Amino acid sequence: AYGAGLQIALGADIRYASPTARLSIMESRWGIIPDMGISVTLRHLVRPDRVKELSWSARILDSTEAQELGLITAVVDDPVGTSRELAMECAAKSPDAIRAIKALVNDAWQASETDALALEARLQAGIIGTPNQLEAVNANFGKRKADFID
Repeated sequence: AYGAGLQIALGADIRYASPTARLSIMESRWGIIPDMGISVTLRHLVRPDRVKELSWSARILDSTEAQELGLITAVVDDPVGTSRELAMECAAKSPDAIRAIKALVNDAWQASETDALALEARLQAGIIGTPNQLEAVNANFGKRKADFID
């Protein structure tokens, strides 16, 4: 994943890479700057000094270093298969909870403690007692697969 390919990947919530994957922010090699939203996606993953070093040098990283830097979530032998397994696990959970967790992580991590806690409370209040939340409880107590509505 070089240049734009890496920047597209950075837009994903979770990024798996194979042990043989190679990544690079290589726009400087072409006399341009990284764009396609990298100033929004990368700033929450990698320290500014490392972003400068990677962008200025345009060097190619192996998947292990990319994981250590936070560019990828994990190095796995089968990224597509692992992604599908995770997607199936998430699909078996309440879609309301999954959406709220994404909102919480995306918004609270950059907020003040007060605002983050208020967001937690607001999101939780919006889920407690809903049909999907009650179905999750009943399915867990009944040791059965939940049947959520979307």
